[in-house]
Amino acid sequence: MQGSGKVKSHQYKTHVRWSADGEGTKSYRGYSRNFTIAAHGKADIAGSSDPAFRGDAMRYNPEELLVASLSSCHMLWYLHLCSVNGITVLEYGDAATGTMEESDGAGQFVKAELRPKITIARGGDSARALALHEEAHRLCFIARSVNFPVDVEAEIAHE
Repeated sequence: MQGSGKVKSHQYKTHVRWSADGEGTKSYRGYSRNFTIAAHGKADIAGSSDPAFRGDAMRYNPEELLVASLSSCHMLWYLHLCSVNGITVLEYGDAATGTMEESDGAGQFVKAELRPKITIARGGDSARALALHEEAHRLCFIARSVNFPVDVEAEIAHE
């Protein structure tokens, strides 16, 4: 942390709920992979495992949520940095991907790629806007917390 060196602690609380449909986990094929993620005062998130692991494709899976966390954390830092550096962002989109490899029934992410496309106000400094992605990546809490590379390849356009 910069500044006084004092460490601030933040705690995040969620509640994951699953309940048995029928006979519970009596058989591998028989139990539901569907669950709900909740946090006080917020809308629930419908979750499941990836369809490759018998989950419901219409619900978010933990792998998608991890990629979305990386993408949204980067975006929020980037918007902050643009704001304090005099760059007006008008639009931001990111088609992020994460790659997980599975072996012997266990898996782990080996990389993530963020592909933000940003539109800035006419006359804005494109080079500076592009460079701020490096700073956003360095500051992103989620990217700093994972043990795999997160690549960022941004594009900047003017309105």
